[in-house]
Amino acid sequence: MSPIVQPDIKLLVVDDVAQNLVAITALLARPGLTVLTAQSGTEALERLLVDEVAVALVDVQMPGMDGFELAELIRGTERTRHTPLIFLTAGASDPNRAFRGYEAGAVDFLHKPIDPMVLRNKVEVFIELHAQKKRMAQQLEELKVALKMNEVFVAVLGHDLRNPLGAIVNGAELVTRLSTDEKVLKVAGIMQSSAARMTRMIEQLLDVARIRSGRLEMKPAENDLHKLSQSLIEELDRDGRRERVELSAEGATVGRFDADRIGAAISNLLGNALQHGAASAKVRVHVDGRSSDKLSLTVSNEGVIPAGTLATMFEPFHASGPHSGASGGLGLGLYIVNEFVKAHGGKVNARSNDREGTCIELALPRS
Repeated sequence: MSPIVQPDIKLLVVDDVAQNLVAITALLARPGLTVLTAQSGTEALERLLVDEVAVALVDVQMPGMDGFELAELIRGTERTRHTPLIFLTAGASDPNRAFRGYEAGAVDFLHKPIDPMVLRNKVEVFIELHAQKKRMAQQLEELKVALKMNEVFVAVLGHDLRNPLGAIVNGAELVTRLSTDEKVLKVAGIMQSSAARMTRMIEQLLDVARIRSGRLEMKPAENDLHKLSQSLIEELDRDGRRERVELSAEGATVGRFDADRIGAAISNLLGNALQHGAASAKVRVHVDGRSSDKLSLTVSNEGVIPAGTLATMFEPFHASGPHSGASGGLGLGLYIVNEFVKAHGGKVNARSNDREGTCIELALPRS
């Protein structure tokens, strides 16, 4: 994104004496800074209705509307309420006048004759603050654009990619039913496997987009964590991995949570445990409902995750195991697991060592 070109920063000098305006303008003028002038309070208000200024230098003693009255009017208008005001005065130092000035909204008092170095330095402070405010506004605008692009990204994933992918899945399924040729069936099987992997990747990207944009919606209801785990494990029958998973439970396993989100989290953990453990090793799933205020689910296998990987395994786009790159995954699964559980007010803990293997625990509030 190309940077937004910032216009010159402006400041306003208000004094009824024209020579003072010329002198201050000559003192402060520099490239990138525009010095606006006004010889009365009314003219100053008209200027402020048109121009945004970093700071206003206001003479206290002016005929008609004095500096204090002008300051009160500036403070009373929403557009100019936060404009910094520096009062310039030729009068002797008077605590009562100073109090009235600060009460009217002044940030400082300078007494005439004004020290040029002091005036320049004070003005530069407010110019820099104004520039920072502008930069923050620009960054906010860029963030809004990025969020808008994120919404477009979600729409593309949700419609323009999933629809043609569905046609590929259906076509591969039709081929397996109509053909008896082993080579054709092998190719159709590869298509189905690849399409299933791509579907998971798209769903993960959609979930990440929702998480990053704050659009992740939870639909909590009363569900049984043990029964949910059991149904997810039974789905593994399709690819023959069901026999490798052992499920156990104790206590009351009913709680209030979003079954779709927590189900997706459990599926991710099961997939990782089956993929990264030894082919003959068991994956154990244990649901613990003994606590009155929380539910926990632990997925464990005999594999060991290196300490460096363990420390960052819940970060997005990070491989969670030694074979992640070969699996064609995006490194989003465990990040999504963590975010789904956090959205429920829960926590995910992981430990891995030679004695226990790898254990990942989801802890959820019971309600």
